[in-house]
Amino acid sequence: MTGGVLAGQLSHVRWIGGAPGAGKTTVASALAGRFDLRVYSTDAAIAAHGAHPGPDAPLLSAFAGMSMDERWLLRSAEEMLRTFPWFAGERFGAITDDLSAQLTQPLTLAEGFRLLPRLVAPLIPDARHAVWLLSTPDFSRCVFEARAPSAQFWRNTSDPEAALARLLDRDVLFTRRVRDEATGLGLRTIDVDAGMDATALVDEVAKWFRL
Repeated sequence: MTGGVLAGQLSHVRWIGGAPGAGKTTVASALAGRFDLRVYSTDAAIAAHGAHPGPDAPLLSAFAGMSMDERWLLRSAEEMLRTFPWFAGERFGAITDDLSAQLTQPLTLAEGFRLLPRLVAPLIPDARHAVWLLSTPDFSRCVFEARAPSAQFWRNTSDPEAALARLLDRDVLFTRRVRDEATGLGLRTIDVDAGMDATALVDEVAKWFRL
């Protein structure tokens, strides 16, 4: 799954994972600006990594063949969680391949919901190289609704409000899974809610990474 990449090969990477809408991109961008770091967005890599679904990624192949309603509206939150290819770790090796090909300076902040604790854990030489941001449903909804219209993909369904509600329900389940995985592996999580000061959150992650 990790493409044979070893922890020592990615010592220049700091990992920021968590469910969609938890503020990972915002935190990574702020840290990059403050400390002159490189950002690697796993979301931005999805189009390339998702091209040409094949037998190595059966969930991705099935997802590619679904309509927008089938993806985001007509299935339960539990089924959406179970069958979403990126939540299952499909094509995670493409992420590690990208990261291992980068120069080791400056440090790279890899961010995105595809960074599952169980997949990242074997790649980090130090637990302080990774953190997972775990948001409340209300915070996630605010983040989703603040996205640019072109990024509000659930609006391409026949019932956008119901699709968003189903999506948020799925992400509650995903957040619980990420928390359980990270806790079981002794990895750091930070709870994020609407009352948290954004600068304080960036400061906390910077301190954890010893930047």
